[in-house]
Amino acid sequence: MTKPTSHIFHPTSLREYDIRGIIGQTLGPDDAYAIGRGFGTLLGRAGRKTVAVGYDGRLSSPMLEEALVNGLNDSGMDALRIGMGPTPMLYYTESALDHVDGGIEITGSHNPPDYNGFKMVFQGRPFFGADIQTLGSMAAAGDWDSGSGTSSAYDIMDQYVDRLLMGLPDCAFRIGWDAGNGAAGPVIEKLVKKMPGEHHLLFVDVDGQFPNHHPDPTDETTLTALKALVADKQLDFGVAFDGDGDRIGAIDSKGNVIWGDQLLQIYAEDVLKSLPGAQIIADVKASQALYDRVAELGGKPLMWKTGHSLIKSKMKETGSPLAGEMSGHIFFKHDYYGFDDAIYAALRLIRASANLGKNVTQMRAEMAEMINTPEMRFQVDEARKFTVIDEVLARLKAENADVNDTDGARVNTADGWWLLRASNTQDVLVARAEASSEDGLARLMAQIDAQLAASGLKRGAQAGH
Repeated sequence: MTKPTSHIFHPTSLREYDIRGIIGQTLGPDDAYAIGRGFGTLLGRAGRKTVAVGYDGRLSSPMLEEALVNGLNDSGMDALRIGMGPTPMLYYTESALDHVDGGIEITGSHNPPDYNGFKMVFQGRPFFGADIQTLGSMAAAGDWDSGSGTSSAYDIMDQYVDRLLMGLPDCAFRIGWDAGNGAAGPVIEKLVKKMPGEHHLLFVDVDGQFPNHHPDPTDETTLTALKALVADKQLDFGVAFDGDGDRIGAIDSKGNVIWGDQLLQIYAEDVLKSLPGAQIIADVKASQALYDRVAELGGKPLMWKTGHSLIKSKMKETGSPLAGEMSGHIFFKHDYYGFDDAIYAALRLIRASANLGKNVTQMRAEMAEMINTPEMRFQVDEARKFTVIDEVLARLKAENADVNDTDGARVNTADGWWLLRASNTQDVLVARAEASSEDGLARLMAQIDAQLAASGLKRGAQAGH
């Protein structure tokens, strides 16, 4: 193959938090090579040498991995290839091995089977936003260093499993695990063999076609099989994972979903027992019940922008031991590394239950019941989406509304709160509302509709993922 001297990425593939596209249409091996060349060049210019590379179970992942490694090698970087596994296993490799300076996971996350992408970490920090745009401009200009790096395989899965188990209490729970045919399956199989209790596994064989259900545990329809398993076997609780194992879903023994912000309430109570007064971070989509609960437990709640890279960066800046998102990304710096690891989060649910002396179903039942909408997504032109939010904020401030503009507009009223923000990854506006009554929720939705109408938009057909 003739080595390219420059490369132009498809304009839709360079996202805020990662690089993502449709195989054969907007993403292919040439892109993977260019990512390797650019990422390797940046790391080399920082005086570093070794990049860990992993990939998920998608059919296109091995092809992209080979091209990526070629690009890294041609920039002078050594590639440490950890093979197929969940994204947090790649993050673990980068955190735990002293000679590893950066990491790239090839993953389509929770997207349909024909998608794939890249999540990156650079010298211990998330590589996103302007970093990703830099890869694009370097590729277009052919601003790449040349060299000859090495490629070696490294099997880290057993070491990762042993690290996950550190600090796990020796108590027996009965748990359902749904890997969704995603990359977390083999890790979960190894893990439960070393754990006390009774474990029932669903869909742990890796299959990039996802034949049983879409691997997105924030979509309640994907939890049907797990709910049936928990009910049939009368289990204590069930956990589910997205395609690359960095987002968790959970249900209690009665089949009630425990959403991301509700899981965070459980984790916060456990962490604050060890670290009184600590700061707990959640994204702007999280329930007010979470922020109130953290404050009630003596912690300092901090509302921050949505996006796993943004949350991880804020954790580093503030030293927070725990953070989470509605989407099921949970980040433990307390007794761990600060990255989003859904398998570790599942084990922390066991630990919280043991430490607090309450079962998961009881903890879910004790939470303040709020009436809220799911996340609503509305198509809006890419060039217009941020402008609409600016218009909404200007009107709200002119009305002296109680508004938080950390990420879009989150408005507090006597009924509850509503949120309108622009997605960083899609041409959509995202809305959510929460109230203590159905009437209150209707009033909040009317306020969202009024703001959209004032900017010439209306809540139409919802956009998909």
